[in-house]
Amino acid sequence: MPDFPALRLRRLRKSEAIRSLVRENTLDAGDFVYPLFIVEGGGVKKEINSLPGTYHFSVDKLDEETDDLSRLKIPAVLLFGVVNDKDEMGSSAYHPAGVVQQAIRAIKKASPGLLVITDICLCEYTSHGHCGVIENGDVDNDKTLPLLAKMAISHAEAGADMVAPSDMMDGRVKAIRQALDGNGFKSIPILAYAAKYASAFYGPFREAAGSAPQFGNRKSYQMDPPNVREALREIEQDIREGADIVMVKPALSYLDVIRRVRETFNHPLAAYNVSGEYAMVKAAAARGWIDEKRIVLEILTSIKRAGADIIITYHAKEASAWLAEQV
Repeated sequence: MPDFPALRLRRLRKSEAIRSLVRENTLDAGDFVYPLFIVEGGGVKKEINSLPGTYHFSVDKLDEETDDLSRLKIPAVLLFGVVNDKDEMGSSAYHPAGVVQQAIRAIKKASPGLLVITDICLCEYTSHGHCGVIENGDVDNDKTLPLLAKMAISHAEAGADMVAPSDMMDGRVKAIRQALDGNGFKSIPILAYAAKYASAFYGPFREAAGSAPQFGNRKSYQMDPPNVREALREIEQDIREGADIVMVKPALSYLDVIRRVRETFNHPLAAYNVSGEYAMVKAAAARGWIDEKRIVLEILTSIKRAGADIIITYHAKEASAWLAEQV
């Protein structure tokens, strides 16, 4: 290989046209999944304090939002329910008339081409804020599995296109896959939160979803942040149990994990650009400390470059609009 001065790497950076030709990774609105928080009641579209530009929606206010997503060519949403009536078993999570079930039906009627993915976890619905059934002060893994399966079936019956278990119970993918298949939903894919870390970046989400644990923490079931090899074991297990897509969460502080997963497995890979990552950008941009557009697109590109095929992000609408301007 020649060296300088025969080799001048700057030649391929001379203009945007050249840079575009040799660009190794590109972002597209089709890469994004947009999270939506669905609340009970009517006439609600209320900005979430810690997630500027993100809203709580009642079911009757979803039409305008899904129209925007379709216009921006964002292919999918991820639904989270926010409820008032909570109990120890999270029973509103799998009620046929639950808020997410209502939202699924409304979205599929108004925007049938929009892919509806639903979060499968009990934390938003339990009075104690944990992701499963509490026994002797801890989450009982095996007693939680039937409830997660019941929730997934409820969402599939309402018309969900894909379910996404985020609870981090052992064996949940197998339990959900068997339940879906046994109830006539063999074609419903599972997007598994396969490597979900016990992260400090979830704070704004917990405000938005009302899902903060009322005691203790989630370190006994979510992953320990220093671990990478364990993430590979988690992902391998979920694939063996029937996961169609696997996810790393969070994204920005776990780009190395995304890369390791990409190099190890051929499965479609999602990454969740989580609420704390989003909120920090918004806070800095509001103070004029950063160029928000450039920062957001650079962050999302880094997630794609690390190996993610799918990016779940609260920036999806803004990023899609900015990318459309560049075309």
